[in-house]
Amino acid sequence: MSINKELLDILACPKCKGDIYLDDAGNGLICDKCKLIYEIKDDIPIMLIEKARPVTP
Repeated sequence: MSINKELLDILACPKCKGDIYLDDAGNGLICDKCKLIYEIKDDIPIMLIEKARPVTP
C-alpha cells in the first residue's frame, strides 16, 4: 500500500496527538506511545481509536 508522504506528515495519533509512522508492511500507521496500529484500507487510514489494534511485538 502507498500513502502520500504529505498526508503522513500531517497525521497524528487521535488518542495522544503524537507522531505516527507507516509500518514495514505498509498495512497500518503505528503510534509507539500508545502502542496502537491504525489500519489502512483502500489507501485510506482508519484513524478511529476504537478501530485501532494493539501493536504486537
